[in-house]
Amino acid sequence: MSSEKAWLAGFKADYEKIFVEEWSPYTGAILLVWVIIALMVNGLFWGVFGGVRYWGDQFNHWIGLAPLLGIAPADEGWLTHRMSLMNIMLLLGAFSAALISRQFQPNRPPKLELIWAAIGGTLMGAGASLAGGCTTGGFFNPVLHSSPAGWTMGLGLILGAIAGLKFLLWTFEHISWGTEPPPTLNIPESVRRLFPWLGFAIVIGVLVWAAQWYASPDTVLATRAVIVILGFAIGFIMHRARLCFARAFREPFMTAEGDMTKAILLALAIGIPVAAFLFEKKVIDPYIAIPPTFWIGSLVGGIIFGVGMVLAGGCASGSLWRMGEGHLKLWVAMFFFAWMGSTIGAILKKIGLTAPDPDNVENFEVTKLGYQAYWPDLLSGWGWTLIVGALLLLLWYAFVRYNESTEKFTVL
Repeated sequence: MSSEKAWLAGFKADYEKIFVEEWSPYTGAILLVWVIIALMVNGLFWGVFGGVRYWGDQFNHWIGLAPLLGIAPADEGWLTHRMSLMNIMLLLGAFSAALISRQFQPNRPPKLELIWAAIGGTLMGAGASLAGGCTTGGFFNPVLHSSPAGWTMGLGLILGAIAGLKFLLWTFEHISWGTEPPPTLNIPESVRRLFPWLGFAIVIGVLVWAAQWYASPDTVLATRAVIVILGFAIGFIMHRARLCFARAFREPFMTAEGDMTKAILLALAIGIPVAAFLFEKKVIDPYIAIPPTFWIGSLVGGIIFGVGMVLAGGCASGSLWRMGEGHLKLWVAMFFFAWMGSTIGAILKKIGLTAPDPDNVENFEVTKLGYQAYWPDLLSGWGWTLIVGALLLLLWYAFVRYNESTEKFTVL
């Protein structure tokens, strides 16, 4: 083989490894947490439900329900609302990764799956409204920000995932309607060959977009330029590594497979001490990503969300990147997640469950569902906070590793 052909073969092999072959979930988790840290350094945090609820608010305004629910008109647009933009970029990043790897494929599920998507999305909207966030804002971020609210929602997610799996097992045995998959939508090979070029064109377009916004005299757009880049990176990474919080909570009880759970634990093990350093240096306010739901809202919301994500087939961020891959079921789930997240969230606020307590004079927010619990305050400093966090991570890892070896806790 000539040196030129060897160079081309090596280049192709590297391309396949980076852009086509599936990344290890551990690689993805490490990259993801550093992108999240980069957001925090810029005074931002990763969130999904806030943007999803914003989309639902806009839909409720469009159909005329917003005034009845007490939803005020939005001051920001779809591309300037911080979390809406972050979600759009996550979706776009996953779409680009799916094109580059030639894994984009419109997928139409059986009719019954669409019903589960609608029910699952509705439950996710209810659960996130109660917990103050989804698996990102209600679990991952609070754990990263050293709040017991995240661990409480994590317990609820485990209980909900088990209940959802048992329900699905029952449906497999008792429901046969609507299980026939529709014909696959075939994309001509001549079109598929163009996918990588389109994917890289999107990457270049995003870089140009971010550069223009960063150079803008408008300070809002300049700030949003960081979200354009980092949100896109989150979607790209999650697709390439197939990262999904729903799998992290579901798989140990479904197949006893624990790699996704251990990858999330690795991300938290890296992120918690780094985040603690940023909080100590006052780079970012830790309370910015701690929901006022500890412990009732976090636990109950986690259970409801856990059932919903199993029925829907993905959590919030996992649904977004799979939408970018072409899964119609997740588009349906996301619609109901957004709509019901907006509607139920507005109702909970209207009846006073999630409205801030006007008589609270503390530095943290309090509602009828809980409060903003922060371990350094509860445990008098970072020493015990980091010890407790490490012990909980180790305990969860030990459980997952034990279950991988024994399969004692699988429900299917």
